[in-house]
Amino acid sequence: MHDDGRYDDPRVTGPGADPVSRETSYQGWPVDDGSGGPATTPPDYHPLVHGDEPVAGGPRPTSSVPANVPPARDPHEGTGRPVNAPSPHPAPVHGDAAGPGRYESQPGTAVPQQATPQAAPDRVAGVVVPSDTPPGPGYGAEPAASTYVSRETPTREEDDPPLAMEAMRAVQILNPSGEVTMPRPDRTRVMCVANQKGGVGKTTTTVNLAVALALHGNRVLVVDLDPQGNASTGLNVPHHTGVPDVYDCLINGVPLEEVAQGVEGIPNLWCVPATIDLAGAEIELVSVVARESRLARAIAAYPGHFDYVFIDCPPSLGLLTVNALVAAQEVLIPIQCEYYALEGLNQLINNINLVRQHLNPRLEVSTILLTMYDRRTRLADAVEQDVRNHFGDKVLQAVIPRNVRVSEAPSYGQSVMTYDPGSRGATSYFEAAQEIAERGVRESVSRNA
Repeated sequence: MHDDGRYDDPRVTGPGADPVSRETSYQGWPVDDGSGGPATTPPDYHPLVHGDEPVAGGPRPTSSVPANVPPARDPHEGTGRPVNAPSPHPAPVHGDAAGPGRYESQPGTAVPQQATPQAAPDRVAGVVVPSDTPPGPGYGAEPAASTYVSRETPTREEDDPPLAMEAMRAVQILNPSGEVTMPRPDRTRVMCVANQKGGVGKTTTTVNLAVALALHGNRVLVVDLDPQGNASTGLNVPHHTGVPDVYDCLINGVPLEEVAQGVEGIPNLWCVPATIDLAGAEIELVSVVARESRLARAIAAYPGHFDYVFIDCPPSLGLLTVNALVAAQEVLIPIQCEYYALEGLNQLINNINLVRQHLNPRLEVSTILLTMYDRRTRLADAVEQDVRNHFGDKVLQAVIPRNVRVSEAPSYGQSVMTYDPGSRGATSYFEAAQEIAERGVRESVSRNA
């Protein structure tokens, strides 16, 4: 026995005997099983598959091989499989086509063999294993206990599952207790939701912010000033032809309290609907005295007290939008995170400045809300950075993402706050409403200080 694992094979005698490694399997050489009987090589014997348990088979013809033939290599070497792990391939079958890692047991075919457990140190697939290494599965030992942990397994027991977290958010948004969880302002805040660009989320923002504030203890009035009447649809308020609407207030001077309707299921929310008749108000207001301040006088004459009045403007800069700007104290501008929404923003700011100079000196742009944010695109990030750099603290930290639940809710006559309160869209609008309420309280404190 040599130090490198080789020994003098007693079957080869004479002065020309070559030392043979125990790992070397020469073609056709018989294997001595140590029983004292004739040496045989089972035809189906594959030590990498069967460990040291040979299968039954007949003798294999012997032949002489030169001593410089390199030892056979493990076909799974370099694949990351542990040294003593059993082969992932099934046992070879006679007559099957030889595939990767399979051998056909036919006479005259070299079959790689593995060192026996008594060899020290063992050499398997070119890797030296210390002699004190416990035998692996190939030697009959039981495999070690698995330490694999699934990625889906919670790392901490206190982590709530997604459904539980969604249920908690839904309860927080719906506020079934009816407590005042959002601070109420010391005076009525009249906010005009305006942007001459269509499809940026003006109506959706108006409806969901109003519902969120009303669910948490604030008295809210929504004035639908868009002839399409989408805000009335989102709040499930009738707005068909013949229903008293905001047109009667602007043209015929009907008091606002006679037109406002309570929103079903939300006790602190009222809505002034808009019908198709409002489409002709642009032309009819041209000849009316004090045409720019008709809505402001109607809101001021309302006998009740509201914490918030949201005015949903049409996607234009006509007389209806001018009436909303004159009646409001603050302007909330929803901005879609795309380039076209930025392109017309300067024109809107210029018109707001004109109204401030000539008609409503107390008007200011107080809130910017980013809507339809798509985190998968770099454009959304670029638009967000440009808006925040230009408007600074006026931009809300809450951002409204693209969410299909927000688009589905109006088809059921609901806001996303009541349609799916656990969705990302509802959570984002809830955070935006809470931020608006808290900012109003801070501004009132600083104003009174």
